[in-house]
Amino acid sequence: MSRNAKINALLLLAVAVLAVLPLVLGLGDHKEEPFAGADAEAETAITEIEPDYEPWFSPLYEPPSGEIESALFAVQAAIGAGVLAYYFGLRRGRRQGEERAAAALRDAPAGSLAAGTSPAGDAPTGD
Repeated sequence: MSRNAKINALLLLAVAVLAVLPLVLGLGDHKEEPFAGADAEAETAITEIEPDYEPWFSPLYEPPSGEIESALFAVQAAIGAGVLAYYFGLRRGRRQGEERAAAALRDAPAGSLAAGTSPAGDAPTGD
């Protein structure tokens, strides 16, 4: 098993432990909604401290149900994951391209590359 595979396996194990640990330990069993969001928790805490509190603003859009709210959150998470995956894929592709270009330059016989051509010899680089 390579070093990267070991690191990936350990990270996957850590994520699984973090997901299962609250369920196993029974965290939140004393609450009516044990895994409510941070917004609901904050709202409850604020109303306990200051019952007459008035919010500064209201949401721009209030989904008609919790299922729609969850679906919108899932779409938001998917879009964010897509953006991150694109970014990391782009960086990896550029790095691999640079490595291939460096290997082609390293492996090419001296003097075989004409000025202004790519290491593959297919087109001018346009410098």
